[in-house]
Amino acid sequence: MEKGWAEPVSVDRTIAIAGRVVRQVLRDRRSVGLIIVAPLVVMSLVGFSFQDQPMILDRSAPALLGVFAMIFTFILTAVSFLRERSQGTLERLLVTPAGRADLLVGYMLGFLLFAAVQSVILLLFTILALDINYQGELWQVFIVLMVLTVVGVSLGIFVSTFANNEFQVTQFIPILLAPQVFLSGVVLPVSQMPGYFQGASKVLPLTYAVRAMRNMMLRGESIGDNAFEVGVLAAFAVGLLIAATLTVRRT
Repeated sequence: MEKGWAEPVSVDRTIAIAGRVVRQVLRDRRSVGLIIVAPLVVMSLVGFSFQDQPMILDRSAPALLGVFAMIFTFILTAVSFLRERSQGTLERLLVTPAGRADLLVGYMLGFLLFAAVQSVILLLFTILALDINYQGELWQVFIVLMVLTVVGVSLGIFVSTFANNEFQVTQFIPILLAPQVFLSGVVLPVSQMPGYFQGASKVLPLTYAVRAMRNMMLRGESIGDNAFEVGVLAAFAVGLLIAATLTVRRT
């Protein structure tokens, strides 16, 4: 019988796989450097672009935090997981007692650590260095950002199961991420879009992240006020991880 979600997840095996992923990434100094530097460079460009328009920066920052957190997380996870497949590591792990659920959850936790570091850098640099004005509790904003990060990790793992090389991974960016940027309300409020685009926005995770981030940072709402948005994001994360587990046999 093929191993999968039918078997209970082993905590020991999952932690061991996550630890192996962390050690593997840490050995690649260039990857670690990019994880730290990329958010700083991008948000610095945003800050310089709006340096004479602080009010626009304040309004744009919550949405941009969500966009960049998801993009960075997706790229980091998809490319790293694809590398694991291309090097044969995943295939070797599949013949061990670890089930597919153990593997995918372990990989998700390992990648999530680095994705969380990027999200922290994005948030702190935006708040401290760009000196934006915001309302609400910062720790609650961070929770929403972390839920979105889990979505990005799950999406990256899922997409990488369909790619054979890094070029193919990058082709998913305009297919999966660009529409979310334009339809989630980052550029134009969803309420001002044509009806068919408003309907499409409802099935995009970034829509709920942008809405929650704006509600909390611009209006001072709590995470409880945005429980629906956070719940939808969590559902996307779980659904994408399950889908990745069901398709990992393609490797």
